[in-house]
Amino acid sequence: MADTAATAIPDTAGPETAGETGDGVRRRDFLDIAAVSAAGIGGLAVLYPLISQMAPSKDVLAASTTEVDVSAIQPGQAIKAVFRKQPLFVRRLTPAEVEAANATPAGTLRDPQSLAERTKEGHEDMLVTMGVCTHLGCVPLGAAEGEVKGEFGGYFCPCHGSHYDTAGRIRKGPAPTNLEVPEYEFTSDTVIRVG
Repeated sequence: MADTAATAIPDTAGPETAGETGDGVRRRDFLDIAAVSAAGIGGLAVLYPLISQMAPSKDVLAASTTEVDVSAIQPGQAIKAVFRKQPLFVRRLTPAEVEAANATPAGTLRDPQSLAERTKEGHEDMLVTMGVCTHLGCVPLGAAEGEVKGEFGGYFCPCHGSHYDTAGRIRKGPAPTNLEVPEYEFTSDTVIRVG
């Protein structure tokens, strides 16, 4: 009897039940691909709102550039505009102001820059600067008619007494650097785009 217990039982599980036929393998692969695809689509559905909420809003995109018409600015005049919620000064220099700015050696300045480095080629008489003092962020005077322009005929910061020349370069006072010149370009002879 012991011999009969040790006899081998024939393998009744055919290849179809083992899942080794071509049909079974294909079905399993399809289920794997479908599950991974569903997980990927679900992951994208979760991530898209999280990522898209980090994009700038329409009002921020609208404020990222500013166009200014400079056709009405006469030599010696300046206007104030707004760029990214900060004042922007646009000044048309007179020939005498251009000459005075060019006569000042850049090496003698606290923040050495020539007028040519602060203006665009072909428009050396048009100075575009941010209207924010580089000391503590006050708004300098000198852009509007009748305002104090300081000892050097440019801008004067009433908060702590910084004096800027006609090229917006710091000449006297606690401000460490010149008035910032933002990125800008002339889209025509009369219009500039800042930003």
